[in-house]
Amino acid sequence: MSLVPLDAASTAARLPYPELAQAIAAMLGELRDGTAMAPPRLALPVGDAQRGEGTLLVMPARNRELVITKNVTVHPGNPQRGLPSILGEVVVADAHTGERIAMLDGPTVTGRRTAAVSLLAAQSFAARPEGELLVVGAGVQALTHLEAFVAGLGVRKVWLHSRTRDKAEALAAHARTLGAEAEVTDAVEAVLPRVSMVVTVTTSRAPVLPDLDSGLWRDHHFIAAVGAFRPDMCELPPALCHAAADSGRLLADTLFGIEDEAGDLLQAGIDWATVQPFETAILQADAIRARGGSPLVFKSVGYALWDLAACVLASRAGAA
Repeated sequence: MSLVPLDAASTAARLPYPELAQAIAAMLGELRDGTAMAPPRLALPVGDAQRGEGTLLVMPARNRELVITKNVTVHPGNPQRGLPSILGEVVVADAHTGERIAMLDGPTVTGRRTAAVSLLAAQSFAARPEGELLVVGAGVQALTHLEAFVAGLGVRKVWLHSRTRDKAEALAAHARTLGAEAEVTDAVEAVLPRVSMVVTVTTSRAPVLPDLDSGLWRDHHFIAAVGAFRPDMCELPPALCHAAADSGRLLADTLFGIEDEAGDLLQAGIDWATVQPFETAILQADAIRARGGSPLVFKSVGYALWDLAACVLASRAGAA
């Protein structure tokens, strides 16, 4: 069977954020039931220093009906060549016959499913999901998270902070086209008392949020920490991580790969036994949301089952 790959726009059209969040919620149920599974992803260094170095990421997953493989290459030097830093595709096949069903744009699937995971976490655990949102960072994940929280929570006021103010201003302009009020802030500390939700989507090697002793954090704060995906990256200050862990309010989208990738928690020396996986925490959402003692921290490292959930939704949309 010959497939015509879907481009970024066509892939995005099949993955609206609210519906994708619900598809991920359904996939969590399949994970608990043992009917869906994904092994740890394979990371293979590629290229060389002279012509360009990067990483090939291979992520398979399956449930009763579908089997997928996401192949993504990450080349940090590509923007200097006029190319995207992330390129790739997701191949979707029938689990019973192996017949290829679809081929989706890999970066689009990754961006939208990651934002939808954070959206589902906010829907489930945020004490004030109707409140104001702070996004730290101004790249692709900042864009998708902004879109997801506006579409899925009806967020009407967004604050944006980035080292590159021009990018933050462009993102603010995009937020206004979505019907949200948006402002750029030069200081995270200045807006923390106003917001109830914080999303960090940077590749920083030092914390981008103030620590617990700043006196700015409240129990109602919800934090989705998304950007740090290597041991040398860190967006969250250590005391904030420990406070969440001690209060039973430190969650992760998955525990697969977290010991190798979650730089925030690695650098804080967090005991992995205190990190609650999404699949079981969501069943205790009311109790976790009601606890005090710290902000709620949701650490996202990514998992191929979220790609599978996106493929299930996209396949249904294509069949409709």
